[in-house]
Amino acid sequence: MSIFPLPDASIEAAIAAVTFDADGLVPAIAQQHDSGEVLMMAWMNRDSIAETLRTGRVCYWSRSRQNFWRKGESSGQVQMLVEWRVDCDGDTILLRVDQQGPACHTGRRSCFYRRADADGLTITDPVLLSPEALYGGKGQTPGF
Repeated sequence: MSIFPLPDASIEAAIAAVTFDADGLVPAIAQQHDSGEVLMMAWMNRDSIAETLRTGRVCYWSRSRQNFWRKGESSGQVQMLVEWRVDCDGDTILLRVDQQGPACHTGRRSCFYRRADADGLTITDPVLLSPEALYGGKGQTPGF
């Protein structure tokens, strides 16, 4: 059972705990709620945090488009919020999510698919869906 939407007072308390940068943004790490897998990092502002906590569907802030980026609106690979946390300094958010399909615009489950090793960088995760299949030949997801 979802706890969303949160009451307005809870949303305001969550936002008040966040330390935003000079551009009004805070990094948000998305983690798969049941496996602990780190999926991606993106940016959020006050309004995208409020929308996420109000709807339970993760919404980021696109720095390139200067607009909301509702995860999955182009690809269908939606992130539903299970739990929202803020770190001890208030300068990073952890989103425990239920990720449907690949989280990365490359079609991989996680954006963290390159590992540094003695050979340089090694690709660790396969492409699950091609970017063309995810975005209908439109290239990368909006927000990048």
